[in-house]
Amino acid sequence: MKTIKTHMTILLLIFALTGCTDLKDQNFDTIISDEFNAFEDDVNSLIASAYIPWRELFNKWQSYFWAQEISTDQLVIPKRPWGWVDDGGYRRFHTHRWTSEDAIVTSCWQRAYKGITTCNRVIYQVENDLVPVGEFRESTLAELRVLRATYYWVLCDMYGNTPIVTDFDVPDDFLPVQNTRKEVFDFIIRELKENMENIREDNIQFPSTRMNEWVARTLLAKMYLNAEVYTGTPMWEECMAECDAITGAGLYDLEFDQKSVFATDNWQSTEIIWAFIYNDKFLDQFGDDWNAFDHHMQTLPQEMQRTYNLQNSPWGGICAIPQFINTFDPDDARYRQNWIKGVQRAAGGDTLLVENGEQKGQVLNLVNVLPAIDTTEANHGLRLGKFEYAMGASAILNNAFPFFRYADVLMMKAECLLRTGRADEAAVLVNRVRERSFREAPEKATVTGAELAGGSSYDYGRRDVHQTTSEGGADIQYGRFLDELGYEFFEEARRRQDMIRFGVFTTKSWFSHDASDSYRTLFPIPQVELNKNGNLEQNPGY
Repeated sequence: MKTIKTHMTILLLIFALTGCTDLKDQNFDTIISDEFNAFEDDVNSLIASAYIPWRELFNKWQSYFWAQEISTDQLVIPKRPWGWVDDGGYRRFHTHRWTSEDAIVTSCWQRAYKGITTCNRVIYQVENDLVPVGEFRESTLAELRVLRATYYWVLCDMYGNTPIVTDFDVPDDFLPVQNTRKEVFDFIIRELKENMENIREDNIQFPSTRMNEWVARTLLAKMYLNAEVYTGTPMWEECMAECDAITGAGLYDLEFDQKSVFATDNWQSTEIIWAFIYNDKFLDQFGDDWNAFDHHMQTLPQEMQRTYNLQNSPWGGICAIPQFINTFDPDDARYRQNWIKGVQRAAGGDTLLVENGEQKGQVLNLVNVLPAIDTTEANHGLRLGKFEYAMGASAILNNAFPFFRYADVLMMKAECLLRTGRADEAAVLVNRVRERSFREAPEKATVTGAELAGGSSYDYGRRDVHQTTSEGGADIQYGRFLDELGYEFFEEARRRQDMIRFGVFTTKSWFSHDASDSYRTLFPIPQVELNKNGNLEQNPGY
């Protein structure tokens, strides 16, 4: 109970600071902290202001989540009879035709730098004794530097060559120079290693919404896992060392079943290493719905408002790509529990009928079929059900969103073992993660090292009513392991990263999508930023 109260206090401080960091023009010309006369209890609220941009970056409209998911072979936002066309951005992301002026490209860059600038501001305040932090000075600085590194990770992963800015008190006409992706990578590694052991141990909660040593080590492992993509040099052994350190700490474990990791009351899950909290009781105070965790609103057909007695009518957009669904074993609990499919009913048991489009009046029966990205009806596509949707929910879910979790640590080590010739050892870890999803069919719970090293079961190829091609996935090295990542981590804002690492992101075709050019593994520098800063050079191909 003490942990929950502490957690809620931090949340209140975080959301109470929202207005203080809504800096729309991204200009930070004045420093007001020399007028800030805080008591020591205000330190947490000061730190909290540096976390707020992550909440916007991750799940606000035009988000990091969309960038990592709707550009891939798992999820899509197709045109619906009631909308989801907007300016065509969802389609451009699905077909890999985004430009430097797309809203997702611009917003992710600006929100990440908003987080960096806020971290720099608070670091400046602490370093110059403008706020009283007492004995927590070094631990506060360490936490902020690790947090800043998480924002730089987004930039390194999405854009590559980006400016490193660590000062806050810069001239009004300051224009940062562009660093190489390797320099950004090295900066992140250095910041994490130099600071992670100096963060206060009482930042470790379940789930942790703040930086601590183990969040930092998980990010280190992710950096090393993707080092070959980021720098050209693989670092598998370094990744495994961080995974071993996390496992050896004994703080985290797999939940008995995966579904509980995503439940409404998942705040105390010991599988979650780092999470984002989107709580309607706090967000509603500020009218901040668009910063919210609203996957139920994005995916459920409007008729299903009656299924969950939702306070608002959902919008029914995002859904699964059929080829991905077809890779699941039907006995896998992650298939049975995490996708909304079949005939849908109201909370009272009445069968729901479609209210819009050509299927109006038909039974609402969600099927694993998508005719084309520009031709879908209400019944087309299985809907996201990984997170629990509470009865009577508002437009904001109260679940914690697990961004880093222990299953990921096990799978990162398994991948490194696989890539370094230890496939059977990798299979042991993969089976630990799989077993909980096959309790009703234990004979299917085990995969072998040889299977993991083989091809993917994903039937790649262009598929829609306009064109059908066949590519398959047998040619993908370690393709079965990529399948396992998909089964476990879909809807967790990581599929793009995994596909790039396995060489699939730009080389394969899928539903209403043709293979794209290799430069698409990076997003373009936003045009608005190029216009403002002549020191920036656009990424190749754009």
